[in-house]
Amino acid sequence: MNKVIHRSDQRGHADHGWLRTYHSFSFADYFDYNRMNFGMLRVLNDDIVAPGKGFGMHPHDNMEIITIVLSGALEHKDSMGNTGVIKPGEIQIMSAGSGIYHSEYNHSREEEVSVLQIWVIPDKKNVEPRYGRAYYDSTNINNNLHLIVSPEKNDGSAWIYRQSWFSLGEFDKDRSVSYKLRKKDNGVYIFVINGKLNIAGEVIGERDAIGLTGFDEAAITFPDKSRILLIEVPMK
Repeated sequence: MNKVIHRSDQRGHADHGWLRTYHSFSFADYFDYNRMNFGMLRVLNDDIVAPGKGFGMHPHDNMEIITIVLSGALEHKDSMGNTGVIKPGEIQIMSAGSGIYHSEYNHSREEEVSVLQIWVIPDKKNVEPRYGRAYYDSTNINNNLHLIVSPEKNDGSAWIYRQSWFSLGEFDKDRSVSYKLRKKDNGVYIFVINGKLNIAGEVIGERDAIGLTGFDEAAITFPDKSRILLIEVPMK
């Protein structure tokens, strides 16, 4: 088994006043040649947006963009005419494909919104842009790795153009879970939202991440109550 560890205090960081952001991989003004990606996982940004503020209309193409709201509410608009407010329990997906414009704002005038924005490199280029949402209940993720993103169109998750699977789980103290790769030669990137976990002889704390390759199945234990995002992606 091979592993790479990204500690929370080693991430790229910027404070724009209205936006406090942390980058697990090279993004915007943060560049580290050794942190360009983890396989087909290109971006994992941990954003906190001030009340009433946000990202104005801007373009993307040929990228699968997944948004997970951790707290608060995010207001979305795009050039396809989609509008909506995304809250915890919802997953937003955009296949930017041949080109799309979108904006993302904090829907609240009083509270911050905490968001994970993740980019995955697609396996098809210049597809027709599309927008989708999927939902999960808190009971789905209780002591369970619940599938929230996949390449399948009919399994209840948000689907993307890539053989990649995202799972979200919230585990009680002293619980454990085993994860088996869905596709040989894929890798797994685990981001600890809250709490900490033990895996492959490593202790991974809050907002830390670990990438694993060269394995079929791995055991994860939780010494504290914890919430994690697990992303399985092709490495090439």
